[in-house]
Amino acid sequence: MDERLLAFKRLLDIMDDLREKCPWDKKQTFETLRPLTIEETYELADAITQNDLNAIKGEIGDLFLHMVFYSKLGSETGQFDVTSVLNGICDKLVHRHPHIYGDVVANTEEEVKANWEKIKLKEGKKSVLEGVPQSLPSLVKAHRIQEKVKGIGFEWDHKDQVWEKVVEELHEFRKEDLENTDQKEEEFGDLIFSLVNYARFVNINAENALSITNEKFIKRFKLMEELASNDNLELKNLNLAEMDVYWEKAKVILKS
Repeated sequence: MDERLLAFKRLLDIMDDLREKCPWDKKQTFETLRPLTIEETYELADAITQNDLNAIKGEIGDLFLHMVFYSKLGSETGQFDVTSVLNGICDKLVHRHPHIYGDVVANTEEEVKANWEKIKLKEGKKSVLEGVPQSLPSLVKAHRIQEKVKGIGFEWDHKDQVWEKVVEELHEFRKEDLENTDQKEEEFGDLIFSLVNYARFVNINAENALSITNEKFIKRFKLMEELASNDNLELKNLNLAEMDVYWEKAKVILKS
């Protein structure tokens, strides 16, 4: 038997054992696993951001376990099992890739994406935005919304047009902020949405970019604290100018 199939069968067999014999695994439900799955997904995202291939491997394994666990729960209710889950995704992939398994021509990534959205609408979806999960983090959701509508041609022609929109939204937010109106939060949201759109046009994933910046800030701030501590000082007792000295020191050290 193919080594891949053997490895997958081993995981299925272990899942059967755990569900039957382990007190913790026996108690789990779809609802109790849900937050754990979300946590595992973020751990995989962290590993990818850090480009830690060994961690990526481990986190993929954790998510495999969760998918097998959900399939096991489904089999216990008779609603679905791992076989129907895998056949379902295989059927979907074949159906949504007529340029591979049919006679449709799609030579570019953009043509493939546009074809996907047309197929989804033919499948009965009333809106191209139906497939965007409500619970997605807002930055990711903005990117997905823009990608979805792009698939049916609702898109700017050039990045300069998108940048003009960013500038327009910046001015609108600044006006509302200076006047301290109730509209400033909404205008700030419009500004972020337009920035995500521009990032997409220049092939930057806004979520990834912000994640990298967050990690960079964390590392730099922690080093600031360490440098201050080495001088027997605490940042909370320093003024902003004094803290900025340590900020610049940390910046230089990390860049070198």
